[in-house]
Amino acid sequence: MAEAAVAAEAAALHPGLPDEIVVWEILVRLPPKPLLRCRAVCPAWRRATSTRDFLLAHHARQPSLPLLRSYELNDHGVSLDAILFDHRAGLAAVDQLQSVARLGNSFFSLEASCDGLLVLCGTYRNMGYSICNPATRQYARLDDLDGFAFLGMYPHSPAGEYRLLLGMSSYGYAPDDQDGYYVFALGSDQPPRRIWCPNVEDMIHESSAVLFRGSLHWHVEQRGTASNMIKVFNTTTESFRQMRAPAVPGKAKLFEMDGMLGMSSFNDAATTVDIWMTQDYESEAWAIKYRVDLPAAELTVKFGHQRNVVAPSRGRSVVVLSLDGDVLVLVEFGEWLLQIDMDGKLVASFHRILQCTNQLHLKQSLVPHAFFPTLEGYVVNGYPFI
Repeated sequence: MAEAAVAAEAAALHPGLPDEIVVWEILVRLPPKPLLRCRAVCPAWRRATSTRDFLLAHHARQPSLPLLRSYELNDHGVSLDAILFDHRAGLAAVDQLQSVARLGNSFFSLEASCDGLLVLCGTYRNMGYSICNPATRQYARLDDLDGFAFLGMYPHSPAGEYRLLLGMSSYGYAPDDQDGYYVFALGSDQPPRRIWCPNVEDMIHESSAVLFRGSLHWHVEQRGTASNMIKVFNTTTESFRQMRAPAVPGKAKLFEMDGMLGMSSFNDAATTVDIWMTQDYESEAWAIKYRVDLPAAELTVKFGHQRNVVAPSRGRSVVVLSLDGDVLVLVEFGEWLLQIDMDGKLVASFHRILQCTNQLHLKQSLVPHAFFPTLEGYVVNGYPFI
């Protein structure tokens, strides 16, 4: 009987197909939810898809999709709906917006996305910072970061850690001798470590960082006659430098597309989107690649005269994305999310109040992280997930 049990354990994962094909060509390509369901089929599938090597390969196969957010008032208070815009070919319009996490009873904002992890900031009842993995439905608070401004998240390869870059400024009522940039390792029992001091106030109110070529990048809008610049933080050496940026009006958004660093900006009337791309990253050479004239008259006729009803003071927001070689933009337009091509043609519209999240993308991951259970308020598939 024991020998028969061993033989059954060693049986092929799927009769007629080599295990190599089943695991590394089929199961590794599934989205997280179908893969988790497959684990219930048989113990052999569960073991094969639970190894770290498999989970890393599975994460690498997942698409990196634009991350949007929506808020609604319900029985759980104000809830955040984190939504992926899946623009790949073959999907019906109704399936392009995919909710990956709903979190209740707090007006969470999405601060960062890194390797399937989301950093949240709770602005309701001063809830502070927290972190979650939508695919595994793990959530924990980051309780020791009161008084810090969040600047970015990154994997620190030499130490094998995920770290947060934080800022503290006397402008925010911190003591002068505490001004500076700090790093905090997730799961560490040590407080944030100060690494540098100058000009931290320039970064406190900037948009989300873009992780590109192992460095975090922010577009910093300069005042007066100063030139715009990009601040760059090397995540290995944990040091800063500056990079030239195109001269654009107001704030711009950085993004990565097709292995290049890009930047988008509206004109003053918010009717034209300029899209710049680095021609040579090392020499900091930029060129304008696209200029998209939004069909303002057509949009007004079709959708009415709209302002951004979610955040009126912020105006419209745009996400630039690449689809099978074609470049598209997503534009917030009142209660609509509009998909527009480079010729200014309306491709699709979604009647839902959605906010673009500073070019954040999410690449879902089932890879386990040892730091989660060490954090305060750690839960799996519990509150605040709804």
